[in-house]
Amino acid sequence: MKDKPGDRGMDEQIDSGWWSRTRLLLVAAVVFLSVSLVLIYQILNAGTATNVDRDRLVISTVEEDLFQEFIQITGSLQPSRSIYLDAVEGGVIESILISSGSTVVKGDTILTLSNSNLRLQVLQQSSGIYDQINQARNARLNIEQNSLSLKERLASAENRYRVSDASYKRQQSLYGEEMISEQEHMEARENYLYRQKQYDLIYKSFRQDSIKSSQQLRQIDESLDRMQQSLGAVQGILDRLVVTAPMAGQLSTADLAVGQSVSSGERIGQIDNLDSYNVRVSIDEYNLSRISEGLTGTTTIGSNVYSLEIERVYPIVENGRFQVDMHFTGEAPGDLRRGQTLRIRLQLGNSSPALLIDRGGFYQQTGGNWVYKLTDNGDRAERQPIEIGRQNPDHFEVVSGLNSGDKVIISSYEPFGENETLNLQ
Repeated sequence: MKDKPGDRGMDEQIDSGWWSRTRLLLVAAVVFLSVSLVLIYQILNAGTATNVDRDRLVISTVEEDLFQEFIQITGSLQPSRSIYLDAVEGGVIESILISSGSTVVKGDTILTLSNSNLRLQVLQQSSGIYDQINQARNARLNIEQNSLSLKERLASAENRYRVSDASYKRQQSLYGEEMISEQEHMEARENYLYRQKQYDLIYKSFRQDSIKSSQQLRQIDESLDRMQQSLGAVQGILDRLVVTAPMAGQLSTADLAVGQSVSSGERIGQIDNLDSYNVRVSIDEYNLSRISEGLTGTTTIGSNVYSLEIERVYPIVENGRFQVDMHFTGEAPGDLRRGQTLRIRLQLGNSSPALLIDRGGFYQQTGGNWVYKLTDNGDRAERQPIEIGRQNPDHFEVVSGLNSGDKVIISSYEPFGENETLNLQ
């Protein structure tokens, strides 16, 4: 008996295959979860990582090396010795014999001035001094004549005294032989005593006058010497109208012209000794306590390196800077010019081993507190806290946070914002 079509359909199960409803739901859930995790990861890392072009970065390797603390300074050449030329007396320029920039030797006449009023004053003063000299010489002559007169009187008195002494002795001998009277003997004796007293008085006056005259003559001679010196000084005033070179060197003068008026004390120019130079350097006052005489530095002129040493420190601070003088040690460069600028690398201490990284723009953003350090595979750079110690124009000393061989980004961090990680592409 054949089955009815309706009966067979109710008893059979329909096979839906591998994509059942349950499996579809499971696959959908997995896909949804994966997408969610990716979105969550992107959201969480959106503000902490960014992609950067490696070619635009400056990467430096941390190295163990000797650290030399130094600063870069700028100095200007100046002669080791210069003498300024000032007009001692004012006047009008009469002639210019040597032009600016020329080489002079000591005693060369550079220019002459004319001053009619000064010449008149010198003539008047000279005339007055000559009058004083003549008066002193006349006084000296009077003293000498008076001394000579006293000498003549003394010589005359001495002669009369000797004659009277001889006469008295003869009269005394004759009186003893009773060949003359007592009256004649008494007259001879009185004349002898008078001549003796007269001679003693004149001799005493002569001695006193000689002492006094000697003192007066000495004072007059001293006065005459002073007058002669004064006369020479007054006449030498006119010599000041002639400006001469006080030493050999190169002459530098202001713009001068014949007929130009020059005031007393006005600076005309200067002479520089070109045999040796110093370098005058201006340094920031921050380094004042670390700068001392004897510190050395180097400068490069052309392809040659020259050594310098600080020989004098000027501790006066003006506008936040102080100055030092340095001189070349060893061979100095040739063909130097006053005012020439030199860049000098001044050492502040001895070399010592240290962990170093090159200077770079990163310091402006981080203050040396952290850097972007590259990972081992070099595809990322992550923030790394560090501590910076000493520094010079070329390097920073790393106290902690990095090891030798580490690679860090030293260019500016300004484009990176607050990102913790950089993906290098």
